[in-house]
Amino acid sequence: MAAALRLERLAFADLQGFADDDHAAAFAVFRQTAAAIVAGRAPLRQAAPPAPALISICRRALDEPSGLDVRAARRFFESCFRPVGAPADAAPSGFFTGYYEPVVEGSLVQSADFAAPILSRPDIPAGAKFPDRAAILGGAIDHLCRPVVWLKDAVEVFLIQVQGSARVRLADGRQLRLVYAGRNGWPYRSIGAILIDSGAIAPDAMSLAALKGWIRTHGQGPGEAGAELMARNPSYVFFAADAPPDAADGPIGGVGLPLTPLRSLAVDRRLYAYGTPVWIDVNLAASEGGRLRRLMIAQDTGSAIVGPTRADIFFGSGDEAGALAGNVRHAGAFVAFLPARECAAEGAGKGAPR
Repeated sequence: MAAALRLERLAFADLQGFADDDHAAAFAVFRQTAAAIVAGRAPLRQAAPPAPALISICRRALDEPSGLDVRAARRFFESCFRPVGAPADAAPSGFFTGYYEPVVEGSLVQSADFAAPILSRPDIPAGAKFPDRAAILGGAIDHLCRPVVWLKDAVEVFLIQVQGSARVRLADGRQLRLVYAGRNGWPYRSIGAILIDSGAIAPDAMSLAALKGWIRTHGQGPGEAGAELMARNPSYVFFAADAPPDAADGPIGGVGLPLTPLRSLAVDRRLYAYGTPVWIDVNLAASEGGRLRRLMIAQDTGSAIVGPTRADIFFGSGDEAGALAGNVRHAGAFVAFLPARECAAEGAGKGAPR
C-alpha cells in the first residue's frame, strides 16, 4: 500500500466527463485483462498481485457478454469499483507522459546501412550483476548475447529501449515485433531531462524529435557528445523477436497482452495490479488531441513510472503516435478504481490500491 500520497474516496459524479466516456471500449480492455488474471497467466513483467476482490470482479466480467454496450459497461464499473484520488477541488496530483511502438527498418544481417544491434537477453550467472549501458556498449557482454536484429543507428536502438517494444520492417516485407526480454537492473535516467537541465534544449522545446535531432547532430561515435549522452542512462533493455500476429495488434505490455491505444496505461507495478481501472483527466495541447478524459486499464509498466499517481499513456504504433506521445509531459487527475468491497474495508484517505 502506498502511503506517501494521501487519497480519498470520490463519487463517480466527481469525475468530470466520466458519463460521456465510451465505457464499452474500456470494458473490452478490462475483460481481456480479466481473462488473463482468472486463468493465472504469468505476466511478462511481474506486478503487485491482484487482490481477491479484483479477481472476483474479473470473474464477473467474464460472465458478461463480450460486446457489452456503453450503458451496461458503465453500470459494471460503477457497481464493482469505487474511485479513489485527490480531492476534486485539489490541484492535479498526477503526472503523465506518453509512449508508443516505433516502426523502423532493420535487417537480420549486419551491414554498413544496418550497424546498430538490438541485443537478446544474455545468459548471466545467477547472482551476478549486469554491467551498465556504457560497459555493454563497450562490448562487456558481447560473448553472452546475440543481436536479434540490426537497425540503422544507435538512436533508434536507444528509443526502442525507452519505449519497450517496436516493429521492425525487413527488406523482404516481413515484420518482426520486438518484445521486452529483461533489463540490466540499473536505474533509468532521462537523457531528455539532462539536456533540459544543461540548457541544451529549452523545456518547452523538448520533444522526441528534438531529442533525436540533438543526438544525431552531436554524433553517435565513440567519444562524441550524442553517444556520451545516451551512455549517461545506465539502464539497458534486452529484447526477443516475435512475428506480429496481426498488423492491427498493439505491442505486448507488461501484463502479457496486446496494448490498446488510449486505453492501456503503464503504472508503477510495485503499487498496482494489472487490470486496475484508472480514470485520467489530462489537458493536452490541441496538437496532441486536446483534453483527454477517459477510463484506462493498467496493462503495462516501466522503470521510469514510479509513484502512486505517475502514469504513461500508450498512444499506438508508428510515427504519428510517436509525435503525439513524445510531447506529453503533463499534470492531470489520476483516479484509481478500487474494488468496492476492498474500498469499503479500507476507508478513505489510505493511499493507492494494491
